[in-house]
Amino acid sequence: METLLIFSIFIALYLITKHLLNKIRNLPPSPFPSLPIISHLYYLLKKPIHITLTEISKRKGPVVLFQFGFRRVLVVSSPSAAEECFTKNDIVFTNRPHMLIGKHFGYNYTSLGWSSYGEHWRNLRRIASLEMLSSTRLQMLSGLRFNEVRSLVHRIFHNQNQSVNMRTELFELTMNVMMRMIAGKRYYGENAADLEEAKRFKEICAETFKLGGTTNIGDYLPWFKSKELEKGYLECQRKRDEFMQGLVDQHRSRIAKEKTKTLIEVLLALQETDPEYYIDDVISGLMLVLLLGGTHITMNAMEWAVSLLLNHPEELKKAQREIDNSVGHSRLIEECDLAQLPHLGNIINETLRLYPPVPLLVPHESSEECTVQGFRIPRGTTLLVNCWAIQNDPKVWVDPREFKPERFGNGGKGNRDGFGLIPFGSGRRGCPGEGLALRMVGLGLGAMVQCFDWNRIGEEMVDMREGTGTTMPKAHPLVAKFKPRQIMVDFLSQI
Repeated sequence: METLLIFSIFIALYLITKHLLNKIRNLPPSPFPSLPIISHLYYLLKKPIHITLTEISKRKGPVVLFQFGFRRVLVVSSPSAAEECFTKNDIVFTNRPHMLIGKHFGYNYTSLGWSSYGEHWRNLRRIASLEMLSSTRLQMLSGLRFNEVRSLVHRIFHNQNQSVNMRTELFELTMNVMMRMIAGKRYYGENAADLEEAKRFKEICAETFKLGGTTNIGDYLPWFKSKELEKGYLECQRKRDEFMQGLVDQHRSRIAKEKTKTLIEVLLALQETDPEYYIDDVISGLMLVLLLGGTHITMNAMEWAVSLLLNHPEELKKAQREIDNSVGHSRLIEECDLAQLPHLGNIINETLRLYPPVPLLVPHESSEECTVQGFRIPRGTTLLVNCWAIQNDPKVWVDPREFKPERFGNGGKGNRDGFGLIPFGSGRRGCPGEGLALRMVGLGLGAMVQCFDWNRIGEEMVDMREGTGTTMPKAHPLVAKFKPRQIMVDFLSQI
């Protein structure tokens, strides 16, 4: 009993001292209790983590400092705090924390996603923004995206009144689009290049996102390294490397024979001008970021959007009327039409608000001391921006958990210009693929809205529970029924 009393007094003194020190040093508030050694690490066990952190922010405020083992973590959950991080302190927070996943999946912290701020990262970002994902480049490749969406519409039309697994269909759509952009080949449907290769990459994707969603305690307590998890990272990266190197080698062998406009060709041309810098690992790293982000994030966004419209058929009808008036019934919607379809844009914005692609944006790290909302933030602090909390905050959005596309107004903006809606991040490390994602989601969703009437499988509403993982997929794949709209039957019969 005496030992227990002494231990209790020690713990109480430890907690009081830590709280007072935080006050003296002007650090942000921290949740109670903070345990010896592990501190707040137990919160990472409460899934989904973005909901757990949202609940804590409701009690402690929009700027909260955690101590996950030996790693100091700042979580911001308000538009003003996020704006301060991404504007005034943008350069300060441009680094990435060194975590095991970045070491193995980020080519030892040298890839676009995991590289620290500096000349190398600026060069990779320039390549991605100007050579691969510029408006000009996206426009050059718009025809292949249109062809793949037309193929999806054709496939659904000829399987009408059957149950359709939308996750499978949308994965195949986005995979074909990305592979044609990157390497000039398609994996599904007519003229498929290599079904075995496609199956292999689908397995790599699943393994990557499964490992990416696994909490690695060793990132916070170095002596708790998991040899099994690290082995998983190494084996998965070996498969990723092998797959991407195969694509690069295939393209290199025929680059002299074919004048294509694939993204691998763009990078191989750069390799010829500077072979010491543009090594195959740099090319593979850029392609992997684009391929993984362009498939799963886009696929998830469209699956959530279709699910929401099935549960809100009045919004579907409104979108159909808009497309009918603007595009008509004798041709398929094109990317150039999207600017004239504000309600479709509102639906996409509202989907991204409710179900952001990465609910906790990819982590940042402070390269020097700074202040956020008046609090002192020490150097080396990991930053997590809880965009799910921001985009579902009743102080920012009226009825935040309700699906209301009209909240964005006729111009389709709403809070889109500020920091109330940041599904793709912001600042220097904002997602460079945002333009491609919005084009792809708009075109794919718009074509399905234009061509089909949709029905749920049963009377019950579509299950909107979230699955686990960094990109927040649906817990259960969407299965739905589609039938061609009567006014579109003649046109659909001809494609």
